[in-house]
Amino acid sequence: MKMKRIRFLLLVLICIGIVNCAKEDDEVIDPGNNIVINELMPKNSKYVSDQNGQFDDWIELHNLSNQEVDISGCYLTDSKKDLTKWIFPAGTVIPGKGYLVIWADGDIAQEGLHTSYKLAAEGENVVLVTPGLEIIDLVEYPEYPITTTEQSYARIPNGTGDFIWTAPTYNGPND
Repeated sequence: MKMKRIRFLLLVLICIGIVNCAKEDDEVIDPGNNIVINELMPKNSKYVSDQNGQFDDWIELHNLSNQEVDISGCYLTDSKKDLTKWIFPAGTVIPGKGYLVIWADGDIAQEGLHTSYKLAAEGENVVLVTPGLEIIDLVEYPEYPITTTEQSYARIPNGTGDFIWTAPTYNGPND
């Protein structure tokens, strides 16, 4: 009888320990409330290159929350009619208050995050979409107008403001 009590108490203590070890960090953070399109560079010829030394267009996302956000299965597209044009692969995470750059070069054979389409320097849509096909964020033409080389279209202030043409701030704050 005494042994059964000890086993029961041990089981209770283990269960309490497991429950107390669960951290808030383990919660799933909704990308729809935390991730924004932060900066676009649709005509990059010398500013920054990808891992293969190519100067391609890029899109920067920013996580407004303090916790990392997994965007696996979300979509990025340049068409409101085709919301599933390019999907983020499994394991795609943006750290808390961090940035993620995606190369919009139409070269999905390259390693890393490379979309199946390029950005148009003449202006177009850029749409970030949940796995359930809800729009998270949208930069819509003509809001994103014709550009000149080596300028980015960035939110000022960083992550929350309106978009303006400015000097690029690749993978960092726009302030």
